Amino acid sequence: MSVVSKQTAQHYVWGAGCDGWHLAASKNLSVIQELVPNGASEVRHLHNKAEQFFYVLHGIATLEVAGTIHTLKANEGFHVPAGVPHTLSNQHEEDLEFLVVSTPPSHEDRENA
Repeated sequence: MSVVSKQTAQHYVWGAGCDGWHLAASKNLSVIQELVPNGASEVRHLHNKAEQFFYVLHGIATLEVAGTIHTLKANEGFHVPAGVPHTLSNQHEEDLEFLVVSTPPSHEDRENA
C-alpha cells in the first residue's frame, strides 16, 4: 500500500482525447479519476453487476441515467445502480474532471445500451 496520485497511477486514454487514471483497483473496488475535454462523451452503456458513483471534482458533467438528464457541478455526485443505462458528457467549455467509483470493478462488465 502506498500514496497514489494522478502522477503515480496507471494512465489510459479513451474516447476522443479523454484520460483516465486508476487510483485504486482490486477485486471488489475500482476508483478512477477521469478528464473529459469540452464536447467529449462516452458511449451509452450499462453494467450488469457493477454499481457506480460519479463525483465531480472540476467542471460540469452532463449525466444521462435511464433517459433523465442530471447536471453535476464540482462537489456533487450521483449513484448509478447496476443494470441502468447511462452516459456522461462534457457539454461545457471547461474541462471536466471527476471520480468514478465502481463496485465491483466495471471494465469487464460493460455493454452498450
